[in-house]
Amino acid sequence: MEQLLAEKREVFGKQLSGLRASGRVPAIVYGAGSKESLSLSVVSGDFVRLWKKAGESTILSLSIDGDGKKNVLIHDVAMDPVTQKPLHVDFYEVSKDHKLKVNVPFVFDGESRAVKELGGMLEKVLHDAEVEAFPDKLPHELIIDISKIATFDDHITLGDIKMPEGATLTGEPESLVAKVNPPRTQEELDAELAETTDASLDDIEVEEKGKQDDDESEGSDESSEGSKEKSE
Repeated sequence: MEQLLAEKREVFGKQLSGLRASGRVPAIVYGAGSKESLSLSVVSGDFVRLWKKAGESTILSLSIDGDGKKNVLIHDVAMDPVTQKPLHVDFYEVSKDHKLKVNVPFVFDGESRAVKELGGMLEKVLHDAEVEAFPDKLPHELIIDISKIATFDDHITLGDIKMPEGATLTGEPESLVAKVNPPRTQEELDAELAETTDASLDDIEVEEKGKQDDDESEGSDESSEGSKEKSE
């Protein structure tokens, strides 16, 4: 199990800017076994590396200085829209006696004959699915074998996914996960190009008309001002 070190946090509000400047990210942990939330901080670089590796469906061991360890999930991450660095992290403590429902990402593997030999385009309809399991049975990812798609009539649904022991999908088995679309004909491509061209021309005409209206309006204003000056 991946481990992340954390320290208890005594700063809040405006003081958090100094904490972030020191290379740490404010965080809280709550959930099963926690009577109340616990304010923490973690090293930004360590957290980001672990987050990229584990995602939000892998249980981590959060080692809290002076308060032991807690098994947690990364529940929510607030990001700075400019720097794309984490501003705040929510950890959810899990209990081995309670099942979890977590969105687990798909990993598409294999080679589809409909793509390789028939020239089709793979369409990934879903990229993850909600999985229910006890913490120790929760999968980090679900492998989707696209080699099963041999023709354009083939497809993969949630019901086709082989689940690890102790884990179940909560979605509808008929929900489409992936399929391969036939290659587009030259006529279809030409038609789409024509639609795009027509739309672009319409935009140009609207823009030119707007500019012409603005010019006429400015000319009218200048004329009015000239008439006013003469009358004065």
